[in-house]
Amino acid sequence: MSITLTEKAADRARSYLAKQEQAQGLRLSVRNTGCSGYMYTVTLANAIDSDDQVFESQGVKLVVSAKNLPYLDGMEVDYGKSGLNEGFRFNNPNARETCGCGESFSV
Repeated sequence: MSITLTEKAADRARSYLAKQEQAQGLRLSVRNTGCSGYMYTVTLANAIDSDDQVFESQGVKLVVSAKNLPYLDGMEVDYGKSGLNEGFRFNNPNARETCGCGESFSV
């Protein structure tokens, strides 16, 4: 099992986490929404729960709950800019389909 960050994503995460004293890492999860079924969420992990799996990639802790792990296992997170938009990009081998906007996926 693994989840990794590209160098660009790790740089962005480290600079953001450095400003957040309580944060222990980034929490990656999915929620039911969007036109394809699931949407990625990235939030601060202020605590690590007993059912969380913790990955470390390029010096950044990535926290994923046991219920979200099947959807995210093997994923690579990148960071990029496109026009006026910037943010994390997800290369998820578990996603069978993604919507046109790239915000949601199905498994």
